[in-house]
Amino acid sequence: MGKELELLKPHLDNMSVAQSHGTTFYCGTMGKHEIVAMQCGIGKVNAAVGTVTMIDGFNPQLVINTGVAGGASRSVNVMDLVVGSQVSYHDVWCGFDGVTPRGQVQGLPLYFDGAAAVIEKIEERPGLHCGLIVSGDQFIDTAEQVESIKSLFPAALAVDMESGAIAQACYLRGVPFVSMRIISDSPGAGHDNTTQYNDFWTDAPQHTLAVVRELLEKL
Repeated sequence: MGKELELLKPHLDNMSVAQSHGTTFYCGTMGKHEIVAMQCGIGKVNAAVGTVTMIDGFNPQLVINTGVAGGASRSVNVMDLVVGSQVSYHDVWCGFDGVTPRGQVQGLPLYFDGAAAVIEKIEERPGLHCGLIVSGDQFIDTAEQVESIKSLFPAALAVDMESGAIAQACYLRGVPFVSMRIISDSPGAGHDNTTQYNDFWTDAPQHTLAVVRELLEKL
């Protein structure tokens, strides 16, 4: 989210701005770490292009993605954070060949693994869930859509539009990644989780920034 980036920038010491292929990157330090931050935009293509541009231009040791997602499990609530121990696509179908299941790009893993050694630094944080995030170029806002996705990925905790592409780009470039998604709503949840939290768009960026800073302090 743009608000996440605007909150992060003041915490970058010695910040400078770089441009690459039309994308703006904000470079600086946080503690002992060199940080490059950017806003990729919505959807898989924007996410993949932004990730590859960042990796090729700055050679990071780790890519951290934050943003929002819809809940896909009764176990997650609005303002909870889902960290992708695995990431997959819910909208990929390469055709029936008897080998490649739905969600898998031929020649690539069905599930992209998040950086386990990084995730373990924050996995016991209250309100944080580690599990499967699934991505597609669709905004999911009905119980029927969630049920269809869950029929393919019963373990899914969250649904978004970017994590899969970021994970694939990192996999192809050999860079560890972590995707962290704050839950904005949970269509079809058994509890009253469909009414968006009134202050979500103010509080959510603060929450994700706090987790990112905690993670960086522990690395």
